Amino acid sequence: MPPKPKFTREEITAAALKIVSEKGLEALTSRELGAALGSSARPIFTVFKNMDELLTEIRGAAMRLFEAHVKKAEGFYPVFKQVGLQMVSFAEEEPKLFRLLFMSENTTHMTFDDMFDYMGGTAELCVDAIQHDYGLEWGAARLLFRHCWIYTYGICALIASKVCRFTDKEVSDMLSREFLSTLALIKSGNSNIYSITPQKLAD
Repeated sequence: MPPKPKFTREEITAAALKIVSEKGLEALTSRELGAALGSSARPIFTVFKNMDELLTEIRGAAMRLFEAHVKKAEGFYPVFKQVGLQMVSFAEEEPKLFRLLFMSENTTHMTFDDMFDYMGGTAELCVDAIQHDYGLEWGAARLLFRHCWIYTYGICALIASKVCRFTDKEVSDMLSREFLSTLALIKSGNSNIYSITPQKLAD
């Protein structure tokens, strides 16, 4: 009979997530994790096959934290802008977890559709809010979400990597300007906003 695990999956994952949050993914080793649990590394591998399996669990736990953080936007209006602000605050408060979720190198290139699925409830919350608050049909709402998410992601990446700092007002103003300009383009009939050149805007 195999030995009874000394720690549960949840306990190991929580300890590993704390290490990544405080020190970064590069600090996560079986020895470091064992020390955090007050044990040797051996009990970890009675629960997880290897560190790759544990990393998958950590990513899932980090994504649940991100989604819970962003979900706070539901109590505000407009919801979509508040989602952007919550994304930025997560990047400020949990830069290492943001980098784990959204700035780690992938073995395969993801399309934006893949990223949409990866974000799950957050993406659906945004598209539903845009449709409800701004009267757009699903395709236009998804396009608006895509454009503004990429822009917001850029701000978050700059903050999480400590390249730039912005005040709350600067972030709020930047998100508002980008959203309103993109919404105006879509409502004007220029739904293919990625093909709009500076010359077309001048016209």
